[in-house]
Amino acid sequence: MNELRKAMKYLAAGSALLLGGGSLVVFTLFLFFGSFNLVNLGLGQGGVLLLDAGLSLLFFLQHSGMVRRKFRRSLATIMPEEHYAALYAIASGAALLAVIFFWQEGALLVAAPPGLLRWSFRALFCLAIAGFLCCGLSLKYFDPFGIGPLLCRHGAKSEQVTLTITGPYRLVRHPLYLLSIVMIWSCPDLTTDRLLFNLLWTGWIVGGAYLEERDLIDEFGDSYREYRRRVPMFIPGLTGRKRKRTHEDGPPE
Repeated sequence: MNELRKAMKYLAAGSALLLGGGSLVVFTLFLFFGSFNLVNLGLGQGGVLLLDAGLSLLFFLQHSGMVRRKFRRSLATIMPEEHYAALYAIASGAALLAVIFFWQEGALLVAAPPGLLRWSFRALFCLAIAGFLCCGLSLKYFDPFGIGPLLCRHGAKSEQVTLTITGPYRLVRHPLYLLSIVMIWSCPDLTTDRLLFNLLWTGWIVGGAYLEERDLIDEFGDSYREYRRRVPMFIPGLTGRKRKRTHEDGPPE
């Protein structure tokens, strides 16, 4: 039984790495080149935009729904806690690949800057990739596919996660989200479907960041409240304005 349990853990870890990591590689190419147009369903312009919006919504619901603590607690009743992060990576990878596979390309070209401006967009994309690597290296706990909890020895306690502010996180609270938005908008060929994609996914990222902050306040308490007061959410240096106090901030000091 122990050998079977170990084999299942390795299978889950491999699947999380393959689907989670593989989907991110394919998604990066999708952001850089635009739609692959793998499946042409012969839809009109309205149908293309409606289907693409539906695909985006399905991914948003899966990705944001599974990360909520209420969903996680309910899932904990039927599966071990250490499997959750890997399952999340597998489900997110599968959903993301479905979006890319069925995404329909719009017929109208909104913008396509030429020459130096076009290459500037490409350079900005590459800088965002470098920024992702920098963020990953600066994080003490960085396990996007949930492999660590699966492969740790049975009975070993996972290391307590603490609020550590290093690297780009000294400038903005959500550098990975900021870099994602930069990558989304750095494709120079702006078709109607890509414009829809950019608007929907940017809105989802910004909204998700606000929801995530609630969880971070619940987890780290006053430490994260103080971090929020000192460091802006997305734009470096934007700390001059006084942010309205909310119920999450607690009483004035």
